[in-house]
Amino acid sequence: MTPTERTDLLDLMTTLRARREPYALATVVETQGSTSARPGAKALIARDGTLLTGWVGGGCAESAVRETALDCLRSGEPKVIELDLDDEVLGTGMPCGGSMRVFVEPVLPRPALWILGHGRVAECLSRFGSTLGFRVVVNDTPAPDPARYPDAEEIIGDDYDYERLTPEADDAVVIATQHKGDHISAVRALRSPARYIAIIASRKRSGLVLDYLREQGFGEEEIARIRAPAGLDLGARTPEEIALSVVSEIVMLRRGGSGGPMRGTADVRRGAKAGDTALARVPAEA
Repeated sequence: MTPTERTDLLDLMTTLRARREPYALATVVETQGSTSARPGAKALIARDGTLLTGWVGGGCAESAVRETALDCLRSGEPKVIELDLDDEVLGTGMPCGGSMRVFVEPVLPRPALWILGHGRVAECLSRFGSTLGFRVVVNDTPAPDPARYPDAEEIIGDDYDYERLTPEADDAVVIATQHKGDHISAVRALRSPARYIAIIASRKRSGLVLDYLREQGFGEEEIARIRAPAGLDLGARTPEEIALSVVSEIVMLRRGGSGGPMRGTADVRRGAKAGDTALARVPAEA
C-alpha cells in the first residue's frame, strides 16, 4: 500500500467514524506463492458488503473477504480466513499458484447514551456512561450548562420537539425530563431502533406516558420496549444510586446478564460442573 493509498484509507475511516457507520477492515497478514496482494494490503468493506477502498486481491478472493466481512459485522467478532489461490475447484476459483491469510475485523461505532433532561440523575448518568465507554449525548431545553456535563460529547439545547433524537440500534435512551415533554420524547424514541429506552419517573407518571403511547397507536409489544420505571431494583434512593441502577440495567441487557447476584450465579455453575457426582454423595432417605 502506497503512502497515498494509506492516507486515503485513514481519511475514509475517519469519515465513517464521524458518521457512526460500521465497516470492516480486511488486512492480508500472510501470503505464500504467487498472489496478487501482498502482506499489509488492506481494504474497507461497508455494512452492505460494498468494497469502499483498498485491495486484498480480485475476483473470488475479494468476494470471499466481503462475505466474511458481513459475517463479522453481524457477529461483532473478527475472523482470520485462509484463501487457497491454487485450486479453481476447491479454492477461490483463481489458480494463481499461492495462498494467503486475511484478518477481517468489524469496526463498530461506539454506542451512544442519549440523556434527555437535567438534574443530578442526568449528571451522574453522563459521568457513568462516559466511564463505560458510551458516547454521551445530553438533550435538554433550554440549553443545559456544559459545566455540569464535562463528560458529554454532544450537548443539545434547542430541540424542543426532539427531532435530533436519532439513536441507532445499539444506543440507549434515558428520559429524565421530569415530566417536561417526556411523552413526546418517548414517541420519538419508540420510533427508533434503540436497544434500550427508559423513563425515570414515578410509577404514576410512567403509567400516564405509557397510556399516551397507546393513544398514539403503539401496540403492547412496542410499548414493552420501554423500561418504566427505569433501572434495576437496587433499593436506590439518592440520585447517584438511581443513575447507578439505570446504567446497571443497560449493561445487563447489553451483555446478556441476569441481574442476579454473582455469588448465586457462581454456585449454579459449580453445581452444574459437579453434576451427578455431587448428587451421589447425598444419602438416600430411609
